[in-house]
Amino acid sequence: MGFMKQFLSRLFDLPWYPIAIGTYPVLALLSANAGQVRLVEGLRSLLFALIFGACLIFLAWALYREIHKASFLAAIGIVLFFSYGHAYIAVLEEFPEAGYEAWIAPAWLALFGITWYWTSRPALTFRSAAPSLNTVGLALVVMASWGLLSSGIPSSVHALGADHAPVQTDLILPENPPDIYYFVLDSYGRADLLDLVYGHDNSGFLESLAARGFFVAECSQSNYTRTELSMASSLNMMYLQDLDDEFEPQSIARRTLWRSLKHGAVRYNLESLGYQTVSFPTGYPWGELEDADLFLIPPPISSGLNEFEALLMRTTALYQVQDWGIVDPEAILAQRSRDLFHNVFDHIPQVAGLPGPQFVYIHIIPPHPPFVFDAQGNPTYPPDFWNEQRKYPYDLYAKGYVDQTIYLNSMMLEAVDAILEGSETPPVILIQGDHGPWMQPKDRHMWILNAYYLPGHADGLYSTISPVNSFRLVFNAYFGGEYDMLEDVSYYSPVPKLYEFTEIPNQCGNK
Repeated sequence: MGFMKQFLSRLFDLPWYPIAIGTYPVLALLSANAGQVRLVEGLRSLLFALIFGACLIFLAWALYREIHKASFLAAIGIVLFFSYGHAYIAVLEEFPEAGYEAWIAPAWLALFGITWYWTSRPALTFRSAAPSLNTVGLALVVMASWGLLSSGIPSSVHALGADHAPVQTDLILPENPPDIYYFVLDSYGRADLLDLVYGHDNSGFLESLAARGFFVAECSQSNYTRTELSMASSLNMMYLQDLDDEFEPQSIARRTLWRSLKHGAVRYNLESLGYQTVSFPTGYPWGELEDADLFLIPPPISSGLNEFEALLMRTTALYQVQDWGIVDPEAILAQRSRDLFHNVFDHIPQVAGLPGPQFVYIHIIPPHPPFVFDAQGNPTYPPDFWNEQRKYPYDLYAKGYVDQTIYLNSMMLEAVDAILEGSETPPVILIQGDHGPWMQPKDRHMWILNAYYLPGHADGLYSTISPVNSFRLVFNAYFGGEYDMLEDVSYYSPVPKLYEFTEIPNQCGNK
């Protein structure tokens, strides 16, 4: 014990707190976005923070030739560097028209200059401050790391994420089981909504689907108003209120919600029958099946930055580099979105030719923002659709949304044709929106595209069928399931009270 106490005492006398303080912003941002970014996406940022802190210490040591003074000045420099973007954004949001953000850089330079002058005084050594500052730095790292370490996942791939997931153990695999494709098109609205709100006639796309044998549920509504709620429900064939006890109105927790999305009853049933799960990244790890049998990722992007690095960049002094136009994170993220989109459609012919049976889960972000394609598939620049507060004016949102819908339609028809051509056994294909577009009344926010290709089993479909019943129908029709069809109900919930549900009636046909 004496040796350990002496060791810790000597360790905390050394001024290593700048390194701890430098890694804290990276860990804190990772923790704040736990479940939405992969931890591996923060490794280069952590390495940058370590190298940046070490370089500042070395430069300050070259100036002072005294390690404690150098460490204190480096720590102040690190704090100013990592807080710059936060201050810039806060001032810009609070005083958008005043131009006060132009004073952030001079103010930060002045603070650093004052600190430099103050630390140069011979009477100040900062030696006695090291143990306290080390303790503060260590505490910050521990607090930030705790959020990362506490994010749990199911203990195995073939698992269930919710307590009451409705699995059936007596399903029967047919002699020639169909591949099952589940396309989730984020924010894809119903045809009547697109016509009413945006003046866009989507009948050509729906008629093309119908000509290929699809049934389009013309009065379908989503069961919930947010992606994670909708997908957890549809992939478990159950309303969240009954799926897990955690989904109560007072709760804002999402860990079980994300687990139930990744490891739902649909996936469990199909994998138990011998299906291989195939999926793709979306850029939103909380909704990705990254532990699928086949998880098809795009090649590295030319920019070399990922979403987390671009986000971190906006919170640091590198925001100024973006402001000068030297590096543009928004262009980087836009290219990443395009890469993820094309990654899906480039792989569809390959997936269709795989030996089956396959459960292919495909979540496509368009037509949801960011708006990165025009109607012909040419690249667009997402900030062109924002105002100065990074919010979408209604007219610009409408243009971006409709253009991406048009391009997505053409890609979807090509994908459907590739699947039908490459499948030895007629496949099952579900194409659904998870909710409607933004900036709509509560009821219209539920109006979704919902199309089914169920060769030989379309008799159970009807115009108001909702996603909660989609796979109940599939299991009953193809695998001898005994699932009761549920009443089709839509629920609205606000943020952050995700589970505080209000029923939204389906008025389709009464408008």
